[in-house]
Amino acid sequence: MLSRIDYRVAPGGQLQGTVNVPGDKSISHRAIMLGSLAQGRSRIENFLEGEDCLATLGAFRAMGVKIERTAGTSVVVDGVGVHGLQAPGEMLDVGNSGTSMRLMAGLLSGQTFDSVLTGDDSLRKRPMARVINPLTQMGAYIESEKAMAPLKIHGGRRLHGLHYEMPIASAQVKSCLLLAGLYAQGITEVIEPGPSRDHSERMLRAFGYAVESGEGRVCLTGGGNLQACDVTVPNDISSAAFFLVAAAIVPGSELLLPNVGINPTRNAVITILRAMGAHIEQRDERLQGGEPVADLLVRGQGLQGIKIDPALVPLAIDEFPAIFIAAACAEGETLLTDAAELRVKESDRIQVMADGLQSLGVEVEARTDGMRIIGLGEHGHLQGGIVNSHGDHRIAMSFAMAALRAIEPVVIRDCANVDTSFPGFAELAADAGLAIEKQVQE
Repeated sequence: MLSRIDYRVAPGGQLQGTVNVPGDKSISHRAIMLGSLAQGRSRIENFLEGEDCLATLGAFRAMGVKIERTAGTSVVVDGVGVHGLQAPGEMLDVGNSGTSMRLMAGLLSGQTFDSVLTGDDSLRKRPMARVINPLTQMGAYIESEKAMAPLKIHGGRRLHGLHYEMPIASAQVKSCLLLAGLYAQGITEVIEPGPSRDHSERMLRAFGYAVESGEGRVCLTGGGNLQACDVTVPNDISSAAFFLVAAAIVPGSELLLPNVGINPTRNAVITILRAMGAHIEQRDERLQGGEPVADLLVRGQGLQGIKIDPALVPLAIDEFPAIFIAAACAEGETLLTDAAELRVKESDRIQVMADGLQSLGVEVEARTDGMRIIGLGEHGHLQGGIVNSHGDHRIAMSFAMAALRAIEPVVIRDCANVDTSFPGFAELAADAGLAIEKQVQE
């Protein structure tokens, strides 16, 4: 039986100093994928060595791509070309990574060989119809049970371009279809109902592939090639979000987060926290490998509850567990709507966060598509207690930071999956001032 990892976090404290969070997970995934499909050698710097991205790396190694992890967080990929992947000898297990499964479903649909994509218990419960259905319209043949993994993807299918209007904004669905579009005859065009992260479009262009985008549409023409290039991955704003919130909720905290990606399709967490009154400065803004980055300085001060603009929801979808902690510490009501997508993440993040906040003494109303939180204000305190993360890495890290505003210890159950996205989180948080302890439960 596997050991369970819990966090025990002592109450109070402030965060100070400089924290370098790991490389961006979304960009690390895409760099491995496109580097593998490119012609020539690509070097990836600041690659995120979390379990999710390593699952992507392992899957492409299993399909014949030579990938070497060199000094530190550097990776060298010897691309095999768009049509150079080989049939894997076994199922491709991508662990807990929804990004790996959904994006790879697209590119595997265009291969000449059959493949099977699978993952851990959590990933096998997540909905895949959102990619299976449009890929089927392109000519793919994918077998599954109730549109969930494992996905058996039949090779040798002739794909054709598709005009697809997404029902909800989703970077994973968009990216999946663009990758399938590399192998399709004609134009693949995706229409978005609202903006979603655009890392795939940016990186395809960096690898020399023509992508048109604007006014809610993205399209490419199949049949082209990718050329190797070097990628320097910015630090992950989703990982930085936990530290932004942790410093913002404790007056007197001051934290510098260098080299953080501030892509406008990803930085809504900053917009939301600033709307709540957080002091966040963007210093030395610059471009790094086609992605905007900056050094973020955050100082703690009192926050106010807000009604979150629904237009920001898809641009901060992964950061809401941390944002909910900020709302719990703010003065007055915070209301989130139009965020039903949170119910089909690694856990039902609306219900799991509501349960955890209630156990710490916060007044919360979970709704079908969001949450209403009555914050405790600058001078209020969370209770201590036990929170079940349900194996969701972002929930575990969010509640660890909540202990800064608690009066008793906070224990978070089932935190092993933190390593999927943020290896070394507990150690980095401890260095910044969080009194966190890992506990292994046999």
